Amino acid sequence: MKLQQQLESILAAGDKAFIPYIMAGDGGIETLKPTLLRLQQLGVSAIEVGIPFTDPVADGPTIEQAGERALAHGVTLKKVLVELKSFAQEIQIPLVVMTYLNPVLAYGIEAFAKDAKLGGVQGLIVPDMPYEESALLQTALKENDIALVQLVSLTSHPERIKKLASASEGFIYAVTVNGITGERASFATELAQHFANLKTASNIPVLAGFGISTAEHVKSFGEIADGVIVGSRIVTALAEDDWTTIETLVQATKKSTII
Repeated sequence: MKLQQQLESILAAGDKAFIPYIMAGDGGIETLKPTLLRLQQLGVSAIEVGIPFTDPVADGPTIEQAGERALAHGVTLKKVLVELKSFAQEIQIPLVVMTYLNPVLAYGIEAFAKDAKLGGVQGLIVPDMPYEESALLQTALKENDIALVQLVSLTSHPERIKKLASASEGFIYAVTVNGITGERASFATELAQHFANLKTASNIPVLAGFGISTAEHVKSFGEIADGVIVGSRIVTALAEDDWTTIETLVQATKKSTII
């Protein structure tokens, strides 16, 4: 799929993948276009577009509060996809929607997949949908060339890791902490072996996510993974209009900075 091809081309060039997470509509739906275009200009690999939801079970305080701000502006999944469609021709990198399952079901699975494709969406992450239920979305997503990305936790059994690795599309979202999203000062020491196991089980890129918040984190995970997803730190930086921090994080994945 296009998402996987994009990431593999970045890795082939010697860089690591960098995917920033944003909360769509934090500050109003009108902020979505300029934010995506500027991130694209900075050279990110893809962008994870979060959809605000009233019960975000996987999100820490930073992203939860951003979702609440977006909801206060009346932002919905429908409004996000309509907005994305309005400037889809200007986005040259993959967009990956992160949403909980209920908004997709309320939207209608087939209608969601079609509208997502029109908005340039190439990947989907549904953190509250277990692997065993993924067939619910697969047909509609495949018809619209949208990859269904699977999350793998640190506590996943080896056999389950193999199932998730074989089922995941685009990339594997390797969760680096036990718990919700949010900035962390440190990570477990056994992560290197965990990522080695994931890469052995998979033939698609393996990206690290949850808790990554500094350039040092990005470089460190670049040694054991194919790239990173940065959420809470990006959300905070966007709220503070701190593009210097975002650029520093992106640059940490470039081959000139990787030791």
